[in-house]
Amino acid sequence: MQRSRPTNTNRITTTTIPPRHSSINIIILSLALLFILLSSLHSIIFIYKSRATTTTTTWSRIVMINYTKLATTAAFNMPKIGLGTLDISPSEVQPVINEALSMGYRLFDCAPVYFNEKKIGDAFEESTRSVVDVGAALPHRTDVFITSKLACPFHRPEHVEPALKKTLGDLRLGYLDLFLVHWPVAFKYVEFDPSVRGWENEDIDESDNGKLIDPSVSLRDTWGAMEALVDKGLVKHIGVANFPVMLLHDMLSYARIPPCVNQVEIHPYNQQSELLAYCKSRNITVQAYSPLGTPGYKKDGEPNVLSDPVLKEIADARGISVAQLCIAWSLRRGCHVVAKSLDKKHMKENLEVSSVSASAAAVGSNYENGFAGTTSTVDGDDGATDDAESSLFALSEDEMERIASLDRGYRFFRPEDWWKDTPVPVFH
Repeated sequence: MQRSRPTNTNRITTTTIPPRHSSINIIILSLALLFILLSSLHSIIFIYKSRATTTTTTWSRIVMINYTKLATTAAFNMPKIGLGTLDISPSEVQPVINEALSMGYRLFDCAPVYFNEKKIGDAFEESTRSVVDVGAALPHRTDVFITSKLACPFHRPEHVEPALKKTLGDLRLGYLDLFLVHWPVAFKYVEFDPSVRGWENEDIDESDNGKLIDPSVSLRDTWGAMEALVDKGLVKHIGVANFPVMLLHDMLSYARIPPCVNQVEIHPYNQQSELLAYCKSRNITVQAYSPLGTPGYKKDGEPNVLSDPVLKEIADARGISVAQLCIAWSLRRGCHVVAKSLDKKHMKENLEVSSVSASAAAVGSNYENGFAGTTSTVDGDDGATDDAESSLFALSEDEMERIASLDRGYRFFRPEDWWKDTPVPVFH
């Protein structure tokens, strides 16, 4: 609207007054800019706090994506063979991780109670920096599959997310590919400082012979908190470890996001055929740990899988090691495998067995959650293997039957021995 005011009788000057709504628009625009500024500041603060400590590697970048649809509808796909990190000392971590990455390992199995996640995180960062320094191709975070686990003192729902964020800070990661409930038993809560990387002591693995077991914590409540981590984009997939059939069966009755993995002890002396059949029918991937019978962990007087005469005979006839035979046997049964080795030659040999994947896929073809995994490369190989090499690990039905006869249900990991004062015989 315009208004005129006469200044004299001969001349009229017109003055334009800004419309009233222009002032309102300016105010709205200012408020919008302020909101954007505050939102950006909030995001920066959130990312800074979530990391616990800052790092320059893009592996630690936090991307808040809701993975619920991915976890419930998409095909589950992880490398068939991974590197276990149990009992890798802090001083050994850097060269082992660096060698494994350069050799082609793309799955790393970690846990807080291994007490080396801080060093593993440092090794991830240092390895990626070293690759950049020499001008080689940097593995993308999405090319590497990293698993960790929920320790027993953190089963209460309010402790699950803080424990996961502690692990992310230690590993210098923005998310996990897979987060497992390590054992189906809760301990009493152990306080920790989320701003400090690593663990000052080993209290989170201490049960005091079972006295610290907390029977008041429900697995159902724990699993609900695990599902929330997927919703928030902190983990892509969730699963369990050391779960017998009946606990899995009960969990499937209430799980909104079913467990995609059950990681259990499997080797020729502890074959767990019934558990494997159950998981197969429920589309739960079985990942075998201690596939070689834990040669570095067993006590005096315990059986030695790698010295078994039947296994040695089959392996010698094929021109492979007993360790390779054990891994090929697990893959042939449809399992994924986590194997630990500090020796470069053994690490390479273990990874080479992944060439059996094509044969194993035919056996496990009724699994819906993709057993193809990630094709590994060894010493510059493009992942292709000729028929002769592949046949080394393609076990015959007769060989499978001979190995099946070795089953004695022998476990090297026996929680009933750890928790003697308050026995919880998980597997009985």
